[in-house]
Amino acid sequence: MVKLLFGGSGKDKKAPGISSFQAFSMALSGRVGTGNIVGVATAIGFGGPGAIVWMWVIAFFGAGSAFVESTLAQIYKENHNGQFRGGPAYYIENGLRSPFFGGLFAVIAAIAFGILLPTVQSNNIAISCSHSFGVPMWSVGLFVAALIALIIIGGVKRISNVAQVVAPVMAAIYIILSVVVLLVNWQIVPDVFMEMLRGAVGVNEVSGALIGSTIAWGVKRGIYSNEAGQGSGAIISAAAKVSHPVKQGLVQSFSVYIDTLLVCTATAMMILACKTYNIIESVGNDGSVSYLLRNPGAPAGEPGVFYTTEALGTIVGAHASSIIIAIALFFFAFTTLMTYYYYAETNLVYLFNRWRRRIYKKHPERLDELEHADMHFGDDRREKLVIWALRIGIIVSVIVSSVQSGDFVWKLGDIGVGVMAWINLVAILLLSPQAFRTLKDYERQKKAGKDPEFHPRDLGINHSEYWDTPEE
Repeated sequence: MVKLLFGGSGKDKKAPGISSFQAFSMALSGRVGTGNIVGVATAIGFGGPGAIVWMWVIAFFGAGSAFVESTLAQIYKENHNGQFRGGPAYYIENGLRSPFFGGLFAVIAAIAFGILLPTVQSNNIAISCSHSFGVPMWSVGLFVAALIALIIIGGVKRISNVAQVVAPVMAAIYIILSVVVLLVNWQIVPDVFMEMLRGAVGVNEVSGALIGSTIAWGVKRGIYSNEAGQGSGAIISAAAKVSHPVKQGLVQSFSVYIDTLLVCTATAMMILACKTYNIIESVGNDGSVSYLLRNPGAPAGEPGVFYTTEALGTIVGAHASSIIIAIALFFFAFTTLMTYYYYAETNLVYLFNRWRRRIYKKHPERLDELEHADMHFGDDRREKLVIWALRIGIIVSVIVSSVQSGDFVWKLGDIGVGVMAWINLVAILLLSPQAFRTLKDYERQKKAGKDPEFHPRDLGINHSEYWDTPEE
């Protein structure tokens, strides 16, 4: 997986697309966000330490689903105006021959990534920066909105260029800080692991009382964090230029492990080692909180980023910790917002091209006009209006959600993730035989000492537009 991060080009050396590492960085930008800092704290607060073990479990299955969906995205990708486009909508239509469900996923994904999911990232940036720097939440929302506007207008190349620098660097710095905290508390690290394992199966009094919540919160926050199975990573995977789809499938599996086994675990170990968490039994309508377990060093109230801040504060001090976590959360969440925009835009491109094909079936005489629009995406005035509507929508969503309650925006985020995951998981289960045939083909070529190349018709795979096109 690591070697393939820096592998490259497709069947045509001059083909469009981004590198495997850029695709990995963009996917990592989408996966590593508030779920890794705030989501982990929430999982511990409502599900106890054992919830982290269930996050690991879901990461194992998530890496499998990420491999299949990313491999399928490569198989069924298409070339639009010098960019590769693909993802669930494309492989549902071309692989399952189901334009209706492909269109349904695209509509849901455009709404989820354009409106629902950005709320969580923006809200947590605003809360963290407001707490650390004493600025109003609405002003943080305006700043983030202005910054995101500058980047998303530049398209996928600008997004990937920013992501390939920011995402890996911030993840590395954050993990190093976590390791420092654990080195200071090295004597209790084994006890922390045992606490997580015991909590995962409910063998003590507290964990036994909330074993259902432990599993539910571990799975829910694990899925939200690593995004595997909901189809988002597949959208980025299609943009990569590789010689065989399995290369990108393996790279994206690796990004799931980086997200959950490294970044999420780093947050959890800090919180648990420093005992800056409480276990919540219930939250009343008036905001009152009742506890199953209350640690004296943990902040009162609902769990959130403050658990992580307090943990780091035991080493660097409360003020410095607040600033460090705010900066980390800002970059994690901001790169996720960039990636969300690309996800939404790709699904709008799919919907417009599907609309063009329907027009051609009714009006064959308009073929030249439609082919021109396909090759020059954005020349159509209606397309430009819709793309700009999306840009304005995500910017407004960032501003409005910055002043909403945390509970409200997390519910919006969970709805967006859940609906997409249901459709996509059914699709990749039905199409998994094609992904496995492709994997066997890759392994066979590797054993023969070749750099694997993909020829779908040799494997009985049809409707793979890019790979079926002869090289010029």
